[in-house]
Amino acid sequence: MADSAEATARAAAQRAQVQVDLLCDLPELQAAADLLAWIWGTDSQKPPVSRDLLRALTHAGNYVAGASSAGRLVGASVGFLGSHDHRVVLHSHITGVAPHAQGQRVGSALKQHQRAWSLRQGLTEIAWTFDPLVRRNGYFNLTKLRARAVAYLPDFYGAMADTINADDESDRCLALWSLARPEVVAAASELSGSPGSSGRTRSVADDPPPGTVLLAERDDGRPALKVGHDGDGTMLAVQVPPDIVATRKQGPDVAVEWRHALRQALGGAFDAGYEAVEMTGGGWYLLEKPAGRAGGR
Repeated sequence: MADSAEATARAAAQRAQVQVDLLCDLPELQAAADLLAWIWGTDSQKPPVSRDLLRALTHAGNYVAGASSAGRLVGASVGFLGSHDHRVVLHSHITGVAPHAQGQRVGSALKQHQRAWSLRQGLTEIAWTFDPLVRRNGYFNLTKLRARAVAYLPDFYGAMADTINADDESDRCLALWSLARPEVVAAASELSGSPGSSGRTRSVADDPPPGTVLLAERDDGRPALKVGHDGDGTMLAVQVPPDIVATRKQGPDVAVEWRHALRQALGGAFDAGYEAVEMTGGGWYLLEKPAGRAGGR
């Protein structure tokens, strides 16, 4: 499995026209810290992850990698060993791509490198948190990578004063990526440019979506929350706005409404035992209750 994953990672990097490597030297680690500070719009003296911490993480055998194009760092990813349900996993703390390199598959190349590294270390799962209000993140994590969102974490980091989060409450979903699942392997092949099928049976363009709608976007861009569901195991659907980062700048009150509505809709569904398994092209999270789970957590 590790050999195949490494071949897939190389193909993904080639498709993105980048070189992905582990970072070890201080100049490389400083470049990664500077890049992440630029992406998140923080003070260069207060990056999301400092050079010193990156040094400690890589020295202790954790994951610190960078994607380079023409000798210039354009993406970075940082992870450390953790646990989930008493299993050792790689917790991917932060992954970022420079604005000018976004949309060029650099993120895919980094995640496939991370997957190959984890399998080589004997790990079979990667976990990370992501802001479920950011539609492109949900689509990439659930539909492209075929990870699952398994928990809702309200205001996980507290207020974050960077240009992406804009002091919004930092609610997060916990994504779990089971690296050897057939649909994950197939999706990895697709992202690297190889033929394969992720096993998806629903159209990612479904709009309106199948299932019971818990949250939808109104014509005025505000959230419409449908309170309550029967919890009988049917599919649930939760929509998020097209660009919450822009909304935070243009209408912060609307962004707060979305945060609280999504917390109620997604958080309640997760509490009832559902998992988010996919996102459609129209920004709908699709949630299912895993087989054998009759009630809530």
